[in-house]
Amino acid sequence: MPQTFSLQPLLDLMQTRTDEATRTLGKLIAAEQSQRSRLQMLEQYREEYAQRLREAVAQGITRLVMLNYQDFLARIDEAIEQQRIAVQDSERNTKAGQVHWQSQNKQLKAIDTLSQRHDARERYRENKIEQKLQDEFSTRKYGIKDSSDQDS
Repeated sequence: MPQTFSLQPLLDLMQTRTDEATRTLGKLIAAEQSQRSRLQMLEQYREEYAQRLREAVAQGITRLVMLNYQDFLARIDEAIEQQRIAVQDSERNTKAGQVHWQSQNKQLKAIDTLSQRHDARERYRENKIEQKLQDEFSTRKYGIKDSSDQDS
């Protein structure tokens, strides 16, 4: 009967932790992509609004309308800067998630290697036992046949 891998509970735990780290990393990557998308959208909106201002200036606008455009562009610029900070934070979180996942995966692989070695040793041991049993069976079978041949 093969011996069970004594570190199986640890292997199961490491598999669970690695799976969780993988899910977390996926969420972090999705959040980073979302933050980048928001930044791109804000930058695009700012460019469109700046183009509207250029067109309005070309047609001639009042000082008050010009100040409103400039004030709104300043608010967009502030939102863009805040979004850039959010993207940087998200990049750091993703990088930390990658490091954590790599660490968990490395530990899992180490325990899994031990498990594979254990399995190989057990298969080898079982094969030796099986071979011994077959040898004993063959010896008995031929031993009985030899003794019956001698009786005749």
